[in-house]
Amino acid sequence: MNTHNTIEKMTAMRMKAMAAVYHQAVTQHLYREMGQDEFTALMIDQEWEDRQHRRIQRMMTNARFQQHASARDLDFKDGRKLDRTLIERLLSMGFIKHRENIIITGPTGVGKSYLAQAIGVQACQMLHRTTYFTTSRLFEEVKLARMQGTYLKMMGLLIKQDLLIIDDFGLCPMDAIDRQTLLEIVDGRHQKRSTLISSQIPVAGWHALIGEGTMADAILDRIVNTSHRLQLSGDSLRKKQNLSQ
Repeated sequence: MNTHNTIEKMTAMRMKAMAAVYHQAVTQHLYREMGQDEFTALMIDQEWEDRQHRRIQRMMTNARFQQHASARDLDFKDGRKLDRTLIERLLSMGFIKHRENIIITGPTGVGKSYLAQAIGVQACQMLHRTTYFTTSRLFEEVKLARMQGTYLKMMGLLIKQDLLIIDDFGLCPMDAIDRQTLLEIVDGRHQKRSTLISSQIPVAGWHALIGEGTMADAILDRIVNTSHRLQLSGDSLRKKQNLSQ
């Protein structure tokens, strides 16, 4: 048997993890106590895990998160009013299965963006296609896509994401194009995909924020009525970090 040739073929077929295990077995004489079936299962398991890991990493990259957020690092101190039971339920990703939305509100610096991205990271780790945008970047990229003739392609990608995160909603005023964009997104995703929106503005103020009453009614009807609501409170975490330095 030409061992080197076998490893080259595995690598050419992108079975890198399997090739690595086989190479260890041949060169380091590992796994000798295993039977043929056990060793074959080991190689397949290693290849499967490696491919899943690489798939998750691609999804994380494509999501374009701004922070390395982790659910393990969430702060559940009493002052923030962060419901651990609800968060754990959301992190199970059942809301994506049921095509429900999440709304996170609270003052600046209390961790809304971090929480939103921690949920997004967890979604990627559970192999749900996820995309993160700040509201301003979303509207800017959609307008650019209109000019470049790729609007329909971009909207199709936004609508098909299992989880779309729209952060910092309400920080910038919306014009007529922004309102139309938001309506098309939420209408296309309504009862089909999950959307997470975070904002400093309480939900009660969103109608005035969106403007144009009929369109605001249509947008909010598709978002709010099927949403889990998280309202954070407390002092700015950024301020605390600066004081501790």
